[in-house]
Amino acid sequence: MITISDLDIRFGKRILFQDVNLKFVPGNCYGVIGANGAGKSTFLRAISGDLDPTRGRISLAPGERLSVLAQDHFAFDACTVLDTVLMGHTILWDIMAEKNAIYAKEDFSDADGIRASELEEKFAALEGWNAESDAAILLSGLGIREALHGMLMKDLSGKQKVRVLLARALFGKPDNLLLDEPTNDLDLETVTWLETYLANCEQTVLIVSHDRHFLDAVCTHTVDIDFGKLKLFAGNYSFWYESSQLALRQQQQQNKKAEEKKKELEEFIRRFSANVAKSKQTTSRKKMIEKLNIEEIQPSSRRYPGIIFTPGREPGNQILEVKGLSKSVEGQVLFKDLNFNVEKDDKIVFISRDPRAMTALFQIVNDEEPADEGAFKWGQTITTAYLPLDNAGYFHSDYNLLEWLSQFAKETNEVFLKGFLGRMLFSGEELQKKVGVLSGGEKMRCMISRMMLKDANTLILDTPTNHLDLESIQAFNNTLCGFKGNVLFASHDHEFIQTVANRIIELTPNGNIDKMMEYDDYMSDPAIAELREKLYRP
Repeated sequence: MITISDLDIRFGKRILFQDVNLKFVPGNCYGVIGANGAGKSTFLRAISGDLDPTRGRISLAPGERLSVLAQDHFAFDACTVLDTVLMGHTILWDIMAEKNAIYAKEDFSDADGIRASELEEKFAALEGWNAESDAAILLSGLGIREALHGMLMKDLSGKQKVRVLLARALFGKPDNLLLDEPTNDLDLETVTWLETYLANCEQTVLIVSHDRHFLDAVCTHTVDIDFGKLKLFAGNYSFWYESSQLALRQQQQQNKKAEEKKKELEEFIRRFSANVAKSKQTTSRKKMIEKLNIEEIQPSSRRYPGIIFTPGREPGNQILEVKGLSKSVEGQVLFKDLNFNVEKDDKIVFISRDPRAMTALFQIVNDEEPADEGAFKWGQTITTAYLPLDNAGYFHSDYNLLEWLSQFAKETNEVFLKGFLGRMLFSGEELQKKVGVLSGGEKMRCMISRMMLKDANTLILDTPTNHLDLESIQAFNNTLCGFKGNVLFASHDHEFIQTVANRIIELTPNGNIDKMMEYDDYMSDPAIAELREKLYRP
């Protein structure tokens, strides 16, 4: 249990939040949400003790252990993978270290024997004899195969390190768990494993994440940082989002009577409860949402970008024809003999256990990389807009935002360009910022502005939610659902895939799968699961 009393955090004159009084209890998972800069990660740092609050007190129940997902990917480079995980349980690790040091002594004394006996008793009480096997099971669940467990951390890739650090945080079932962006660099299957793990854990868990499906699958409560306050709501992210949108609509209809507002709220709760009851992600331990009290809901102060794609012309019947495409990188086959035709209104998600496969395919059909074999042909009526995975090359200039966007616009009128940038939440002095100093999220919003200028009828999106906040992801998602054209995309965002895609093409080294179906149905189909395993075998 974590208790927050009279907490203030401010930096100079800037107040992040103040007068925070909250209690986080075991068995609940709390999703911490808020606009970029609202203080989500800062709040977790204060709880972990990594940052001193300006005022107030943070306390754990007596004897409880707190574990944090480490953000420094180089901190354990000199340690083996298995030791890094074991070190996550600091009490057990200290006992193991002291015990081993005593047994290594040449002049083993009676006092050493007594101390060793005490340590062995504590070691057994903490189930130390199962520690290595438990750590190995965690690592395997997160996709770190056994052959890597004895390697040094410095020899792992960045994505592998992320998974090891996550295993380190989960190891030993800490009483309180803080996870800041735990799904970063995880593939969809590993995210599903983590969802299942967290949905069944009985500890107190606080999570910061931009993955809406993940928040919905694991969170019983939502902590919203807004207006310089922290408010706690029962329910997951979707409930918070829909309720805040309802509150906004009600605020915009000021003449609506109080009784009518109350009825609308009651109907909203009833409908949302029914949807959650049908959800495949619902677990038995989650309380029914009919019990929720949303009398205090209010419109969010969040700003959502205006992402609007308007095709300049309607696509004809021939969109894209792909014949016999194959591609290998560094001797590894990404896909081979790939054949498909894009039909009108197709919104296709491309998936693979190797994310390089989707990037390679998108680069090929955008004439940025050659295929090893095969060919492709775009229809004459098709205009495309491409959002690459790596956009760094677009920002190697000394341009400000207006100058940068004018490179891609037929209409270079300043008022016109300001309108486009304004939709993406750039205004005032921000328009004079040099593009070289933009954050990852700001660069993505610039790239989306560039895409909107193209009036394309076919969008090609390589992991479009990277670096975006929840508000931008939600706006992007909503736009693509109603887009009157074709979409070819790759994503790690489960909700994005489920709501946008009507067709799935999976790229594997030994063949490809092409299905017209929803993502959830695809992933739960036993016959498809068997075929997938066969196609990924060496």
